[in-house]
Amino acid sequence: MKLKSLLLLIASASTIYASSITVKNAYVRATPPSLPNSAAFMELHNSSDKDISVMSASSDASKVAELHTHDMKDGVMMMYQVPKIDIKANSSTTLKPGGFHVMLLGLKTKPLKEEMNVEINLNLSNGQTLKVFAPVKKVMAGMKMGHGMNKKSSGMSCGAGKCGSK
Repeated sequence: MKLKSLLLLIASASTIYASSITVKNAYVRATPPSLPNSAAFMELHNSSDKDISVMSASSDASKVAELHTHDMKDGVMMMYQVPKIDIKANSSTTLKPGGFHVMLLGLKTKPLKEEMNVEINLNLSNGQTLKVFAPVKKVMAGMKMGHGMNKKSSGMSCGAGKCGSK
C-alpha cells in the first residue's frame, strides 16, 4: 500500500512539474521555396515559483534549431544566437519577430506552407522537454519589424549556425 501511495505521489508531482510551462500562440513562418531557414514564435508562461530557461531547441523540420534574439547596434538591427531564454517565475516571455525566437536552420521540408505543422522540442533548465506543435503561417504573419530596422541594410546574416554578431 505504501508503494502505491508513493508512486501516486511521484506521478502527481511530475504532472505538476511538467505543467509549469505552458505555450500559447505558437507559429512558424511560411517560406518561399528557395529560403533555407525559418523562425518560430510563441508565448511561454511559467506558473512555478522558480525561474526556468529554455536552454536549447530541436526540430525534425530543420537540421539545426537555435535560440536567437535581435538588438540594435550602431543603428543596425543585428540577429544573434543566445545561450538561453529565461522565463521568470510566475511570468511570461514572448518569442516574437524582432525579439527572442527559435531559428530553424537548414529546413528539411521546403517550402514551409500554411496548413503544415512543425514540431519543436524545447529543452528546459528544469530537465523537462516541451513538445510544441506550431502551425505554419504566412511570412508576414505577426511581423512588426518597424522598430528602427534599417531597410537598406538589415545587418542580419545567417550561415553555418552563426547569425549576425554582437
